[in-house]
Amino acid sequence: MDKYTTISAKLPKDVFRELTLRIPEGERSNFIRDAIIEKLEKTPRPDKILELEQKIGKLETELSDIKRFLTELEVLTFEKGKVNPHTFCIDEVDHKIVDYLLSYNGATTPELAQHLKTNRWQMLNRLRRIQKRSKSQLGKSIIEYYAGERSGKKKAWWINQELKEET
Repeated sequence: MDKYTTISAKLPKDVFRELTLRIPEGERSNFIRDAIIEKLEKTPRPDKILELEQKIGKLETELSDIKRFLTELEVLTFEKGKVNPHTFCIDEVDHKIVDYLLSYNGATTPELAQHLKTNRWQMLNRLRRIQKRSKSQLGKSIIEYYAGERSGKKKAWWINQELKEET
């Protein structure tokens, strides 16, 4: 038989009253012990959760690498009309950014910040997040930054025309 350890627990008065009403005096310890054991069986161990999170992260990294390699080998091709830039947006601000880029065929960070009435650092972070999300899912980024001059704009963000869905 297992050795037992005594513990004490503070319960709200209502819970204790309910316990005394429902469970006879000699069976309360067994009831509480069984309740704790049952709850522990349903709760996963933290080391198992950490192990699963690490495995999932590794799988995501490997899948991203495979997509990137296939893209580089041009085995995984992107046809026009297949990728909607809005699929990489997570909120209304991201959608407005993509709409602006689609409408004006590119924009600088200060232009976007002025249009959306926010600061350019927030725009930069959001643009990078959209770029990172699309690159991890597609192997190529749906938006790209070009530091040189293009269409009269310097240091601007552009929608990747080869991936853009035709509307």
